[in-house]
Amino acid sequence: MSTRGGTLHAPAEARAGRPQQAARTRLPLVVHVLALGTFLMGTTEFVVAGLLPEMAGDLRAGVARTGLLITVFALGMIVGAPLTALLTLRLPPRLTLMLALGVFAAGHVAVAVGSGFTLLLAARFLTAIATGAFWAVANVAATRAAGPGARARALGLVGAGAMLANVVGVPLGAFAGRLTGWRGPFWALAVLAAAAVPLIARTVPHQGPAQRRGPVRSELTALRSGRLWLVLAACATTTGGVLAAYSYIAPLLTVRTGLAAGLVPLVLVGFGLGALVGSVTGGRLGDRRPHTVTVTAAAGATLLLLAIVLLAGSAPVTVVLVALLGFFGLGANPVLMALAVRYAGRAPTLASALTVSAFNLGTAAGSGIAGRALGSGLGPTGPAVVGTAVAALTLIPATVLALDRRRGTASGSGELPGAPADRARQG
Repeated sequence: MSTRGGTLHAPAEARAGRPQQAARTRLPLVVHVLALGTFLMGTTEFVVAGLLPEMAGDLRAGVARTGLLITVFALGMIVGAPLTALLTLRLPPRLTLMLALGVFAAGHVAVAVGSGFTLLLAARFLTAIATGAFWAVANVAATRAAGPGARARALGLVGAGAMLANVVGVPLGAFAGRLTGWRGPFWALAVLAAAAVPLIARTVPHQGPAQRRGPVRSELTALRSGRLWLVLAACATTTGGVLAAYSYIAPLLTVRTGLAAGLVPLVLVGFGLGALVGSVTGGRLGDRRPHTVTVTAAAGATLLLLAIVLLAGSAPVTVVLVALLGFFGLGANPVLMALAVRYAGRAPTLASALTVSAFNLGTAAGSGIAGRALGSGLGPTGPAVVGTAVAALTLIPATVLALDRRRGTASGSGELPGAPADRARQG
């Protein structure tokens, strides 16, 4: 699988002589398997939020202190994804994915049996590093398996696994925690991760010596790409803006909108469903018109957040706006990841890892600023105000990239040295 010039090829399909139309209608099995993996990763990232009261009581720590288990996970993702991408540079992707799942399972066992809070923090940090490694390599493996004409669609499906975690995995984990105790969901995640190892071994193609990636210096050369940094900036601002509002949506719904506290989880499910559909839809559209998708999604998210600020007094309107925010706010993520891989040239795994870091950095920064706004004179609408401003910043890198692409097309140079048919579909 060559990655020279930023083009990812699918030699198995080329040798089989499959028509391009068939590749568009059906993604390889390995992409679905990788989506199952990201479902586990997405579930563990936020399952603590649904178990905080039980964990705080058992560990004899306050809820705020126990919440550090979420914060340390985000930090592990930010640092771990690019670090492990470099450390595992010479390992075959299949082996890296299997090792990541093994460490993931071990980290969950440590949390399930641990009693000291420091031990749990260390185990969560280790789990986050494994999660970042899996996510980064899974994104590249999915694009290679799908081929040049279906990169964004493959990443949309892999990303949908994480979105589905918010709709199914996290609520199911919270429910199971109330039945079996908070340690039960961590045991379940450990078992499922261990069971996924042989599945990865059977479905992810082996990468031969001639297909392996180059030296670390070659990977780091990708960091010189200005377009890559614009994509990473868009990753941080789009997620930071949306999750700044989403992290504190409950106070807005109960205090400003007047919604009953028991109905808040249903609104969150609506957001999750919107994000799930948006991820799949964005992936499908992104292969042909990536820049149209990114600019439209950024503008849509900004307008929706502004509408939430202005119309939060109406419960029916706010519920619909939150669901649409999930669709537009997170729908462009697979397209941004595909663009990062494209612009990185010979360093697709490092680029994929950096998008994971950017998403988590945006989430941490956005939610941190939103928390301060909640305690300000803006009250419950403060986080949505912050989210509107941060999401609007996404329009800057997204528009610059779109204009840069148009100038490249007008001059006949295209976006990148890649397949001509692939460039012709860029929108």
